[in-house]
Amino acid sequence: MSYPTRDEALALLREYTQSVSLIKHALAVEASMRAYARKFGANEEEWGVVGLLHDFDYERHPTAEEHPFKGAEILKVRGYPEEMIRAVLSHASYTGVPRETQMARTLFAVDELTGFVTAVALVRPSKKVAEVKPKSVKKKMKDKGFARAVNRDEIREGAELLGVEFGEHVQTVVDAMAGIAADLGLQGQDEEAGA
Repeated sequence: MSYPTRDEALALLREYTQSVSLIKHALAVEASMRAYARKFGANEEEWGVVGLLHDFDYERHPTAEEHPFKGAEILKVRGYPEEMIRAVLSHASYTGVPRETQMARTLFAVDELTGFVTAVALVRPSKKVAEVKPKSVKKKMKDKGFARAVNRDEIREGAELLGVEFGEHVQTVVDAMAGIAADLGLQGQDEEAGA
């Protein structure tokens, strides 16, 4: 079977996910996957769909016993390609599914980082993702109290898996997210206020 279209993937995401923050996360991961697909000469549409759907089951099945296994079952029943299902399964370290493809490694590499970049953007006075710098991300990663739910080891491991320098990895994700900043609510405060 061929990959579903972005519209089909978005419909599936919205069918299973009501949370605005989870939908924004899916959009951030999609944008980052598309950016890396361009960088690696891969199929941007396919990689984008994987980014959109990697957590689509999380709201209904948030436990490690169920997520992303339930999502993988749903994708299989709906006839989604095996490569995509394996990438979705491998993005969670605890599944034991190896990251054998560049797509799977990239999904793992951008997943946690998009959440961390969002958190860094939100503590900036401007709340503008485009202003997030790799050195700010590195500094915030050392602060264990900041965005403590984000797995810093996985962020570092992701860059290593891709063979990309950490600062370059962060910049790729920031740039991808900046491209859809309005959809993420990270386009910044109105700078004209008080001018």
